[in-house]
Amino acid sequence: MKDSNNKKYCFQLEMEVRDYELDCEQIVNNANYLHYMEHTRHKFCQEAGLPFIEMHKNGIDAVVRKIEMEYFTPLMSGDKFLSCIRIERKGPRYIFYQDIYKLSGEKVIEGIVTAVILKDGKLSRGDEIADVFSKYLD
Repeated sequence: MKDSNNKKYCFQLEMEVRDYELDCEQIVNNANYLHYMEHTRHKFCQEAGLPFIEMHKNGIDAVVRKIEMEYFTPLMSGDKFLSCIRIERKGPRYIFYQDIYKLSGEKVIEGIVTAVILKDGKLSRGDEIADVFSKYLD
């Protein structure tokens, strides 16, 4: 699958909406999309060989700096969906382009998550994880 810029995703995770994630309109509450995106980033890091807990134990923390989201169509109870990631590096920032699609291919959300890296609590250039992410970077 590719994003709106026709660039290929480096990671995809299939998930399913759970009933407790719905609001009174019977659609996924907007805040839950942040959870889906975060879970996808954590699974991506784990697959890349950098589980979050291991990073933290080594004094490395990836911290969200900014999130932009655009909603297209809601998810509803029982919907299965793909949460997709494409990543690039801009100086000390890692940019995660995160899109969610229904399994039918209909776009649900476009997100851009900017993260920075802290090493022992201090802002870093992010070189500590660059080697692991290099094969995934645009």
